[in-house]
Amino acid sequence: MYCKNIKEFETNEIPKTINANIAVLTPNEDKDFIVRKVSIEKDGSMPNHTNEIQHQQFVLKGEAKVIIGDKEYHAKEGDFLYIPAGVAHCYEACYNQPYEFLCMITTKEDTITLIWYAK
Repeated sequence: MYCKNIKEFETNEIPKTINANIAVLTPNEDKDFIVRKVSIEKDGSMPNHTNEIQHQQFVLKGEAKVIIGDKEYHAKEGDFLYIPAGVAHCYEACYNQPYEFLCMITTKEDTITLIWYAK
């Protein structure tokens, strides 16, 4: 058991992103789910990708363009996003402010696949 302030957790840069960081909030011994805090700086982004596991996300602050499958959302503070397993998704903090959200996932093995589009 613990109660920790969000500032006490280690934050790491997310590979293949532009100005995005992640902090894992769940203790290592938890066997059911993982809660992560993702921060994307103003004008930062996360490329289009898929995961083998579902994601449930709660926006803490800011606004971002979030594309899930073929639908574009203007996600903002207080919004909840559900991303089914295998559905492509990406993020762009394009509304002149940073974007932060909690991302809840299971502890099942996951594979991330980046999706590149030809120009």
